[in-house]
Amino acid sequence: MGRSKRWIQKAIKRPGRVKRYLMRIYGKRAFTRTGEIRHNYLYKARRRVKETMPPGPRRRSLLSAINLAIRLERLSKRKKRKRR
Repeated sequence: MGRSKRWIQKAIKRPGRVKRYLMRIYGKRAFTRTGEIRHNYLYKARRRVKETMPPGPRRRSLLSAINLAIRLERLSKRKKRKRR
């Protein structure tokens, strides 16, 4: 059974959700000039969600979205290294 070529697009249920959350909590300092997320703010957001949000489906969903963003960032860094 092969993976779909567009597995990332299918994994992201609500595009922009993590960016909106980071903008609401940390403001513009969580982003670079080009609009990319600074990775240290992803880790801060993950810790904040674990500490402040009550357990439930909203917390699990947001945590999984943040974890996916972290994973995708690592994936893109790995691809950049292979290109060189």
